[in-house]
Amino acid sequence: MNGASAELGRSLDELRDEVDADRFELVRDGEVVAWMKYKHLKPNRYVLLHTEVDPAQRGHGVGRVVVEVVLDEVRSRRGTVTAICPFVADYLASTEQYKDLIDPTHPGYSNRAAAERGDDPTAE
Repeated sequence: MNGASAELGRSLDELRDEVDADRFELVRDGEVVAWMKYKHLKPNRYVLLHTEVDPAQRGHGVGRVVVEVVLDEVRSRRGTVTAICPFVADYLASTEQYKDLIDPTHPGYSNRAAAERGDDPTAE
């Protein structure tokens, strides 16, 4: 989705896929306000490793927006996700909207607490 945009919240946000850096970036008003590190595995699985929000943007729902936009992008690519990031695991545990994207063989963590502890995700 390199350069594609979507109307999100109160401003026009852009999701950039910085393939060389293995990360999606959420750009708002020309500034990167959040990013998500990932690993793209074959056949089309995205391991979502870490989400970061600019400190000045925290508390404004930007983390939720970046997760939703990334998940929508993965869906448009007909991919699946493995949730390693605690924030993503927590989000996926709280909604049914993206359950179809969770890779059935490699789901990752089912909740934030397990992700933060670093439990074996295959034991869940």
